[in-house]
Amino acid sequence: MANQRVLTGITTSGTPHLGNYAGAIRPAIAASRQTGVESFYFLADYHALIKVQDPARVQHSTLEIAASWLACGLDPDKVWFYRQSDIPEIPELTWLLTCVAGKGLLNRAHAYKAAVDKNTAEGNDADAGITAGLFMYPVLMAADILLFGAHKVPVGRDQVQHIEMARDFGARFNHLYGQAYFTLPEAAIEESVATLPGLDGRKMSKSYDNTIALFADAATLKKQIMGLLTDSKAPGEPKDTEGSALFQLYQAFATPAQTAAMRSALQAEGVSAAAKGSSITVYPQAKHGFHADYRAAYRPEDAQPAFFAACAFFRQHGLALQNPA
Repeated sequence: MANQRVLTGITTSGTPHLGNYAGAIRPAIAASRQTGVESFYFLADYHALIKVQDPARVQHSTLEIAASWLACGLDPDKVWFYRQSDIPEIPELTWLLTCVAGKGLLNRAHAYKAAVDKNTAEGNDADAGITAGLFMYPVLMAADILLFGAHKVPVGRDQVQHIEMARDFGARFNHLYGQAYFTLPEAAIEESVATLPGLDGRKMSKSYDNTIALFADAATLKKQIMGLLTDSKAPGEPKDTEGSALFQLYQAFATPAQTAAMRSALQAEGVSAAAKGSSITVYPQAKHGFHADYRAAYRPEDAQPAFFAACAFFRQHGLALQNPA
């Protein structure tokens, strides 16, 4: 039996963050290692132009995302990994499909319709600020899929419509020209996509500016992590793991056994039980955020010794950390 082709696109419009890793990169790389699957991963820089008209930003994002996926374990010797704009046949096929795509169907595309509805609600012209790129986006996506004969396209439920459109355009083309040129793809619906809390407790997203970068210098990572939203309970008090950003981040990378142990420890006796072998140091003048140098509550006279104490604790447990300053 021939391998099943699975295609995934990655829009190059931002810097990869921890939420991207947990929700997309890690599961996709795991799927690429399955037997009987031929995986296609492409950097969708044409798609990025719909939202970002800054060539330097798109180029930088393309390099960051490619490096991130490779660093996280994607094996280019076992998958197809390419940049969309390096394949001239994609825009060529986009035009051919444009000539068979129904405008009425494109009118009902979710992204375009949402933009029109927003303009109408605000009393503006229906197409104010809407580019032809946004309107034609489903045709470009169909070309991405049909050109490589993808059988499955992993998507969330909000993207299923695009796969249905690709099937429609491909079927029309096949019928019009009397031959099965294109494989008609199916949506592989991702029912549960892992999400991580951001620095402010909301879903980690570039839109909220609350992300933890996957690859950044030590000082930047320290600043981001120290800015995580926490509760006001004192060390030693029982902690509620439900809705805890810190616990959810830990859970995303811990084994089930480690997660269960941490939950029990936090709910029983709080942080002191979860960090056995540690000690508690009280800084009487310190307030919430005293460790974050961009906050008004920052106290370097307390932050430095607290950081060194944490480093000593991690070294004691087998992690050799260094001062990022």
